[in-house]
Amino acid sequence: MQLSPSAVADEREWVRSRTEAVTLINRVRADLGEAFGTDVASVTESAYRDEVDAVFADGDLAVNVAALVVILRDLDVDDDYPGFVVDELLGRELAGMIAGNQPLRLLGEATFHYTDVMHHADDEAAGLDDLDAALAAGFQTRLPGWTWTESESPFSVE
Repeated sequence: MQLSPSAVADEREWVRSRTEAVTLINRVRADLGEAFGTDVASVTESAYRDEVDAVFADGDLAVNVAALVVILRDLDVDDDYPGFVVDELLGRELAGMIAGNQPLRLLGEATFHYTDVMHHADDEAAGLDDLDAALAAGFQTRLPGWTWTESESPFSVE
């Protein structure tokens, strides 16, 4: 794998075009909203693309996200099970990177595992469903729509 600025730009375009992630984001938000007894705003394709642009506008983050996207998109393991750990590890890391700083990073990682269990792509490389789950978990976490992220924390100390 060779990462250059143009390769990172190509990965940004691939992630931007992966709007299947929006459907998965909205399924996850509906499920988690129900589980936690709250309404969570759905995400539009436009909001997803804008947030992809924001992630890739940070060059240090962009190169790392692009690398994990490339690896997961091409990752396959004979009989899949031996690769279970590596695709989980890479997917969790990608979701956390996309989600942002703590505590969002941890929430993105945790949401990745939930999303991965509910999403499976048949007849594709083993890493691709983990890539979809990572994109959905990371972006659903960083995008607005959760009530608790819309207000000041009661724990701020001045």
